Amino acid sequence: MKQKGLSLYDGSSRNVAFFSTRPYEKQVFTELLNVRNETLTSPIEATFFEHPLNPSTALSCEGFSDVVVFVNDDVSEATIKALSQNNVSHVALRCAGYNNVDVDAAAEMGISVSRVPAYSPETVAEHTLALILTLNRKTHKAYNRVREGNFNLQGLMGFTLHEKNVGVIGTGKIGKAVIRILLGFGCNVLCFDPTQDPSVSGMGAQYVSLNELLSKSVIITLHCPLNEHSQHIINADSIAKMPDGVMLINTSRGGLLDDAAVIKGLKSKKIGYLGLDVYERESELFFSDHSQEIIQDDVFQRLTTFPNVLITGHQGFFTQEALHEIGEITLDNIMYGGNRL
Repeated sequence: MKQKGLSLYDGSSRNVAFFSTRPYEKQVFTELLNVRNETLTSPIEATFFEHPLNPSTALSCEGFSDVVVFVNDDVSEATIKALSQNNVSHVALRCAGYNNVDVDAAAEMGISVSRVPAYSPETVAEHTLALILTLNRKTHKAYNRVREGNFNLQGLMGFTLHEKNVGVIGTGKIGKAVIRILLGFGCNVLCFDPTQDPSVSGMGAQYVSLNELLSKSVIITLHCPLNEHSQHIINADSIAKMPDGVMLINTSRGGLLDDAAVIKGLKSKKIGYLGLDVYERESELFFSDHSQEIIQDDVFQRLTTFPNVLITGHQGFFTQEALHEIGEITLDNIMYGGNRL
């Protein structure tokens, strides 16, 4: 592997390009950089771009030592090659997942890649429960009714979470945070993960096979990474094994669901509730205002027509605490070389 640039902060200047940056992120990173630069002999210079990183925009990265990217940036082999030609030495993800990065190409080009492996797991876990509770008790519908002076309860009936079987697929930090909350509700928590964590059983949850989890859980929530083993883990076959009227929640990665199979499950009423904070083709939609446009994604539009579907725009991570922690870890990765893949 060829070596290029600096992989750690050693007192020399670093020029960092942030891509897919929203105003709230720019504010957080600017504040954190201002504090850090007060103690550095050579400050870290930051340039913020609203547009995403892709093979075309990577061509304009001359003069940058590092690029900071988010979940929907395209860090494919073509992008990596363009970054290499501009002597970029480091790609820092300000997120946990890295399925959008060609890690092998980066290694071949001598470009290091870092990520934020864990940040306030309770943040995403709490959003997961928000989706579950909202879908179950239909608080979003009740809110709109009351605003219109309609206090009719017809169609708002939910079910009690206490003693219900809830399946958690993926028992990493976020999965475990979800489990702790579910146990607090008195749920019976069934778990599946290729790597079992003894602390999960110690909390009172139970590891079972994936088939058993699918067949016994009235709520199934996904908290696993997206890779070749988990791609479309929720598909026609797995949905067929679920109880009728199952609640399915995904706050992890959109590619875990086969959208066509999920739509069929909704139409047949096999899936009684669907809560999504992620979507397989979200890069064309999320984090931007499309309210004045005609959305061309027919699958997404079909999902929004179901009355028992609740979609949020990848906001599970979006709390003050999580953004601050993401910023701190990302800057640490740039300065000190932590969390390299």
